[in-house]
Amino acid sequence: MSTEIKNLDPQILWKHFYSLTQIPRPSKKEGKVIEFVKKFGEACGLETIVDEVGNVIIKKPATVGMENRKGVVLQGHLDIVPQKNSNKEHDFEKDPIEAFVDGEWVTANDTTLGSDNGIGVAAAMAVLESKNIQHGPVEALFTVDEETGMTGAFGLKPGLLKGDILINMDSEDEGELYVGCAGGTNANIKFEYREEPVPKDHVAIKISVSGLKGGHSGIDIPLYRGNSNKILNRFLWYGTRNHGMRLSGIDGGTLRNAIPRESFAIITIPEGEKSDVLNWVKKMETVFKSEYSSIDPDLSFKAESAELPEFVMDLDTHNNFVNAVYGAPNNVIRMSNDMDGLVETSSNMAIIKSHDGVINVLCLLRSSVDSAIIDLKNMFRSVFELAGAKVDFDGEYPGWKPNMNSAILKIMQDVYNKKFGKVPEIRAIHAGLECGLISGVYPNFDIISFGPTIRFPHSPDEKVNIETVKKFWDYLVETLKSIPEK
Repeated sequence: MSTEIKNLDPQILWKHFYSLTQIPRPSKKEGKVIEFVKKFGEACGLETIVDEVGNVIIKKPATVGMENRKGVVLQGHLDIVPQKNSNKEHDFEKDPIEAFVDGEWVTANDTTLGSDNGIGVAAAMAVLESKNIQHGPVEALFTVDEETGMTGAFGLKPGLLKGDILINMDSEDEGELYVGCAGGTNANIKFEYREEPVPKDHVAIKISVSGLKGGHSGIDIPLYRGNSNKILNRFLWYGTRNHGMRLSGIDGGTLRNAIPRESFAIITIPEGEKSDVLNWVKKMETVFKSEYSSIDPDLSFKAESAELPEFVMDLDTHNNFVNAVYGAPNNVIRMSNDMDGLVETSSNMAIIKSHDGVINVLCLLRSSVDSAIIDLKNMFRSVFELAGAKVDFDGEYPGWKPNMNSAILKIMQDVYNKKFGKVPEIRAIHAGLECGLISGVYPNFDIISFGPTIRFPHSPDEKVNIETVKKFWDYLVETLKSIPEK
């Protein structure tokens, strides 16, 4: 772990980011970071509130001469996505992130870095602590559980915030301003199976898919990276039809909003089929490596002998499961007709796990079009109910509709052009920002989102570009000076 991060420019931001890396804060386990930020606000002598769901709100008065400016809410989320490589020993509820400088980037040792959204949180903390930045009234809103349900934004109550402008700092491309995002919903699919004795003369094999990059299931979905659950099931479907394969257990993926990187299955096959199956595994590894050579060059598809399990799943459920997973839509479903390069609708088959007579298939569906979310939900319901599974949906959150007449958009375009000599791109993002939910509670807010350049969030390859953090900070400071009068 490298403390040199604290010496990067701007130090006032990076020192707070470093402190955040030392505090375990996976989604739904944010107690330590909530207390940390609360104590920070109090130590600054600022009004500090922790609401009933755990959001922290810190209020700072305007600097001298700026009292008549519109109020600004700086917003970021406290939680991080806990992803690590399989060879890494790390407890996200206890261990600090081992962050270090790697050339032009800050990254972490085989885990997610937490720059999503630690950089945004650190920037807000730096503004709150600063003594020499000009700004009108500032409120910082630090939400919880953005990554696994947005329960912080869902639980936000009206009346706590008094500002006029919300600046969300959870975007991941410097030089771009975001004015809209996708909505989403969780698909929960359940197969119930009977445990049956392993057929006579069967042997057991463990099938493993690993080495994939994974990544953010919204931002990285147009990269068409390999989904370990779909890759594994492709093999299971073939083995079921051609080699008498029986499934005993399956375990793939860990988080809904992360493209799954690793999946494993315990299967049994007739002993006489073992040689053919092992040869087929080698052939399929060559096929998969060829298909994903440019995007997932480290893909590994392996088979190894395993201890004979106590049971296999009943054949009807086995067949229904592999057929439905094969047929279910995954990845980009449709690109936007209105904005070049924007994914409109997608799905991520994120988690497949079997336990105690149940196979759970958990997916995240996204779209910037409400009717398309309904259509995608109906696709999943029809495919999986036809296969005998139970299907329900929860955790739905709205998209954020672009407002091209936004006053803060015009201000930030002008500030960027004056400071950096070009006009920033205006974008919408195929990911779930909290802006849509917050605007439902505070419809008066004029909202925009921006941030530094972050790559591979929600994966152990996550990294943030150092130079763009400096530009992001300078841009934020200049924007706060340029907020208009009420």
